Amino acid sequence: MKRILIIEDEILIAELERDYLIASGCTVDIEMDGKKGLELGLSGQYDLIILDLMLPKIDGFEICKQIRSKLNIPILVVSARQEDLYKITSLGFGADDYITKPFSTGELVARVNAHLLRYERFSRKVETKDELLQIRSLIIDRTPRKVYLKNKEVTFTTKEFDLLTFLAMNPNHVFSREHLFEKLWGWDTTGDHNTVTVHIRRLREKIEVDPSKPQFIETIWGAGYRFNI
Repeated sequence: MKRILIIEDEILIAELERDYLIASGCTVDIEMDGKKGLELGLSGQYDLIILDLMLPKIDGFEICKQIRSKLNIPILVVSARQEDLYKITSLGFGADDYITKPFSTGELVARVNAHLLRYERFSRKVETKDELLQIRSLIIDRTPRKVYLKNKEVTFTTKEFDLLTFLAMNPNHVFSREHLFEKLWGWDTTGDHNTVTVHIRRLREKIEVDPSKPQFIETIWGAGYRFNI
């Protein structure tokens, strides 16, 4: 049974989320205080975290940033702020998804289950001959989910690793933002394709010598992205 932590200071919303997630077969804990929520989030006992942004003591941005620096579990931000800046900042700090209030409880449960399934699938250790990918100075070890650049390990979030691996396993093929979004996030929501742009930018910052002149992940204007080998 999957265990989920809800960090949310509006108790009615938190309880609504909890009740629907319990009905879907999850175990759920609620924490309304940002500082205590961060402590619980870093404990390693949860499979997924649902995070509000406006919290007492420590805001959701900082919580997301600190948890992501230690753990790769899915983080879903649920916030009343609909501005793109909040979405982009949340994704930039490592959130895997952003849902605006008010939201459909059915959609929330669907997104939670989708992230749990994808995280479990990509985390599962499968012994195959293709687990190790090497592209010039970049090495992707799919079994322990580790990436090395010039023999130095580089840390990636869950979605960053998934995106990098997918592109590297399909070299010289152009994928649109829409295709990548549907492939890795699993649903098509208007406006959310910017998620792909944010993650591509973060990948380039980590693996490219000069992110403004990428050698690995190339932008094909008007078409999408291509991984060069």
